[in-house]
Amino acid sequence: MIFFFIKKVFFDTWDNLITIVLFNLGFAVILGGFSYIAYLFEPAGVGYFLTVTAGVFVFNIYAGGVSGYTRDLISYNSVELRSFPGYIKKIFKSAVIISVISIIQISVLFVGFPFYFSVGGIPGLIGLVTIFWISVFWWVSVQYFFPVSFQLEKDIKKQFKKTFLLFLDNTFFSVFLGIYSLIVLSLSVFTAFLIPGVTVILLAHQTAVKLRLYKYDYLEENKDTGRKNIPWNTLLFDEREKVGKRTLKGMIFPWKE
Repeated sequence: MIFFFIKKVFFDTWDNLITIVLFNLGFAVILGGFSYIAYLFEPAGVGYFLTVTAGVFVFNIYAGGVSGYTRDLISYNSVELRSFPGYIKKIFKSAVIISVISIIQISVLFVGFPFYFSVGGIPGLIGLVTIFWISVFWWVSVQYFFPVSFQLEKDIKKQFKKTFLLFLDNTFFSVFLGIYSLIVLSLSVFTAFLIPGVTVILLAHQTAVKLRLYKYDYLEENKDTGRKNIPWNTLLFDEREKVGKRTLKGMIFPWKE
C-alpha cells in the first residue's frame, strides 16, 4: 500500500504540475510577506507576535482551501481554480481553530523549552521530553485533520476525534507519512518551495486518508477479518487502474504514446 501511495502522489503531482506550482506560489507569497513584515519588528515584541499570529491564520486558511482542492484532484473530479474560494469557505471555521491551537502549541514550545532547559536536572529533562513528545504527537496527528474535514466529517469535534483515531489506529503509517512530508519539504528547498512544495504535502495527506478509508470500508463489511489481513491489492484495484501504467516517455511526451 505504501509503494502505491508514493506512486499515486507522484503521478497526481505530475498530472497537475502547473496548478501545484501556482498554489505553491501562493504559499511563497504568504510566508515571504509575513516573514518580511515580522522582520520589521523587534523579535518577541507585540508587533512581531501579532504578525506571526496573523501569518499562522492566513497560512492555515489558505492551506485548508488548497487541501480541499487537492482532494478533488486525487479523486479525478473535474475542478477549476475559480472553485477555490468555495473550499476556503468550507474549511474556514476548522482552519481558524487549528490556527489557535497551533499558536498555543508554538508558544508553549518557545516558552517551555527555554524554561525547562534552565531548570535543569531530572525535572527539567522530564519537562523537555514531555513537551517534545506532545508536540510530535500533535504534528503527526494533525496531518489527517484537513483530509478528515473534507472526506469524513463536517462537525469540528468529530473532525478532531477521527483525526486522533486515525493516528492511533495507523501509527506506523502515520509516522511514515510524517517522515515522507519532511522529505518532500526538504527537497522543496532546492526549488524555492515551488515544487513539490507544501501543496504536494497536502495532496499526500488527502491521498493517505483516501486510501486508508478503503481499509475501514472493508472491515465494516467483513467484521470477522483481522486488521492484519487487509487485501490491499484487491481494495486498490480501481485506484491502480486509474493511475495506469506509466513510462518516462509517456510522461514527457504523452502524445507519442
